[in-house]
Amino acid sequence: MRKVERSEILDLGAYEQVRDRFRNRVIALKKDRRAKLGDHMSLVFENHDTMLLQIQEMLRTERISDEKSIAHELETYNELIPEPGKLSATHFVEYDDGDERRRMLERFHDLRDKIHLRLGDKRITADFYVHHGEELDRIPAVNYLTFAVGKEHASTLRDADIPAAIEVTHRDYQVSLDLSPGMRNALADDLES
Repeated sequence: MRKVERSEILDLGAYEQVRDRFRNRVIALKKDRRAKLGDHMSLVFENHDTMLLQIQEMLRTERISDEKSIAHELETYNELIPEPGKLSATHFVEYDDGDERRRMLERFHDLRDKIHLRLGDKRITADFYVHHGEELDRIPAVNYLTFAVGKEHASTLRDADIPAAIEVTHRDYQVSLDLSPGMRNALADDLES
């Protein structure tokens, strides 16, 4: 999948002119990329456009305009665009109550090998990106995952007769969510790009 290039980044003034249209387009795109995993977890599968939006929004929020900082944001977010044959997702742990969120993040310390993509009989376990300095006795509320699926499985995703699901198999949180036809096609497109 194509990385975001510097030439695609708009300066703050130009971005303000197109922001509403661009955000609305990417928000619509994310409808087939968001998986609600029970009451307290979700995944958003990322691609070039979702990361371009993230970069533009970060530059806007932080009022970043110097080239060194823009290059840093590009490098950081481009790491989240999947390599060929892989899918990339942002994983959110979502508890409104701060005390409960802290408690569950500690209980989920071993979640890193408990999120899977099921394609027929094949089970692909997510690889979690470990942040420098991350505490391993708890999990962050936002995580970045990759699934090494293989380009050859794009056709599997497009075949409605083959089951496809996201599974969480943690002892304290178990969910299986069948992928919608729209998500299956979006992820197959990602694998083929």
